[in-house]
Amino acid sequence: MSKLIVIGAGIAGASTAYQLAKLGADVLLVDRKDAGQATDAAAGIICPWISQRRNQAWYRLAKAGAKFYPKLIAALESEGETETGYSQVGALSIHTDAAKIGQIEDRACKRQADAPEIGEITRLDEQQTQKQFPLLADGYASVRISGAARVDGRALRDALIRSAQRNGAKLLQGDAALYAKSGRTAGVTIDGELYEADKVLICAGAWAGQLLQPLGLHFRVSYQKAQIMHLQVHRAAGNTGEWPVVMPPADQYLLAFENQKIVIGATHENDVEGYDTRVTAGGMQEVLEKGLALAPGLADSTFTEVRVGFRPFTPGFLPVIGAVPGWDNLFAVNGLGASGLTMGPYIGSQLAKLALGMELEVDLADYSLNGALADSSLL
Repeated sequence: MSKLIVIGAGIAGASTAYQLAKLGADVLLVDRKDAGQATDAAAGIICPWISQRRNQAWYRLAKAGAKFYPKLIAALESEGETETGYSQVGALSIHTDAAKIGQIEDRACKRQADAPEIGEITRLDEQQTQKQFPLLADGYASVRISGAARVDGRALRDALIRSAQRNGAKLLQGDAALYAKSGRTAGVTIDGELYEADKVLICAGAWAGQLLQPLGLHFRVSYQKAQIMHLQVHRAAGNTGEWPVVMPPADQYLLAFENQKIVIGATHENDVEGYDTRVTAGGMQEVLEKGLALAPGLADSTFTEVRVGFRPFTPGFLPVIGAVPGWDNLFAVNGLGASGLTMGPYIGSQLAKLALGMELEVDLADYSLNGALADSSLL
């Protein structure tokens, strides 16, 4: 039986550990539980089909990630995991410009041909749109995508870890460092204690560079700070658990969950010094101003919390996945950015197969690690 260590228990690492355990590997999942982990703060929108991003490699991965979800959730539920944080509630892509609404509808219809999981595509007028999400401002029409979903990152990560453990994986909290011997990674040390392994998989997000640096490698991962706000609305607003995701033309979004919870996201802070996990007045103001402009009905809601996470990005803003060049038995995935919850579970399934020498569904040439790695001695 192969012994594998997965470093990082965010959505990609948790999924990788789960898939490895299901495939019969001996798995140790280790995480430092640093504040600011992207998954810990994230609430995700699973609706890549209407994105305007032109990078086809990104779209292929995002589309595959969305398609993967129903099968994954069904598997978790069959193992007793009913609290996955996932629900296929649909999404509303909203706009005040009728011509833009037409473009959104056209784009969705074109992509439906090779992505039937998109579901029904319905154009809604202002009144129909507000009926779907009653707190919205006046003036918005929408295109409704029935196959879209929402997901709570914490809940899904925890469900994956619990199921991984049921399938034999072990979870350990601690500070892992790579242990190299004779030109290969032979395991990790965790708080000074050696744990040997046949293969090591790095899923450490914004912290991955620190792990690879002692090997003489400069891993070019940057990160973007996100502050995301949680509110509680009055029961008079209706059953929020059935409301669709709201996707406006700007970079904000609204997600409704069970028990009257509404999530407004998020800031996109690129010039952050260090791992600054502070909730800032400016961040809260930005989120509230944009959120209340979209949904004035939230003004009377109760503030509950702000979560902070660091979205990891690699050069080209495209995820990377593969074997680390020059090192036997060392693998990594990174750069999921703002699409982490859409892609992470699927990427974890592919990384697990790669580590076990199984056939993949993706062309790794599109997501090569080479573009994110440099020899630190040359810097």
